[in-house]
Amino acid sequence: MIRIENVSKTFTLHNQGGAVIEVMRDANLTVGAGECVALTGSSGAGKSTLMRMIYGNYLAASGRIVVGEVDVARAEPREILELRRHTLGYVSQFLRVVPRVPTLDVVAEPLRAVGVPGNAARARAEELLARLNIPETLWGLSPTTFSGGEQQRVNIARGFAHEYPAMLLDEPTASLDAVNRATVLSLIEEAKARGAAIVGIFHDEAARDRVADRQIDVSNFTPARVA
Repeated sequence: MIRIENVSKTFTLHNQGGAVIEVMRDANLTVGAGECVALTGSSGAGKSTLMRMIYGNYLAASGRIVVGEVDVARAEPREILELRRHTLGYVSQFLRVVPRVPTLDVVAEPLRAVGVPGNAARARAEELLARLNIPETLWGLSPTTFSGGEQQRVNIARGFAHEYPAMLLDEPTASLDAVNRATVLSLIEEAKARGAAIVGIFHDEAARDRVADRQIDVSNFTPARVA
């Protein structure tokens, strides 16, 4: 479902005379349906960089990044937007939404975007918000007014609303209490059971051990480690 083939990445430092920094070389990774692969490595090893290349936020210098049938490294912007709408979900650490939109609509929006009727989309949003212990009294309010922990749970609910065939998870259990952490891990397990291919960053080792089928040390893709 996700194939990374000979991917390299450089950054150009325009404020330092156009110096080019090579941060990744010859990265290779395959993630099958129903599999969760955890990216590991020290801070700065390239975990987030690789995730952003898969999602299409960063452009690879070379190689192929295939999600489903789309090569993200070469796709047109409209193809990437379509991929994100239907195929590739991304749960980041931070909630970014339009102010004043009610929480229920924020969570239901990914479903509405793929044609799910309003009532069904809102019912799924209600189910997830309840599972993640967001009080019903808050559902009609904008999540921009919520605490950090509440915003994170709304973000997770939004990320799991649509059954994406592939998912990227960036620290999905960070700063959660034990009850909500267990709920998020159950959501990941349910996504795996229905066949989602998942790439995740988990600094929570116990969470990583529970849901990850394999661990890939991204440090092996940095030029300093390449022979």
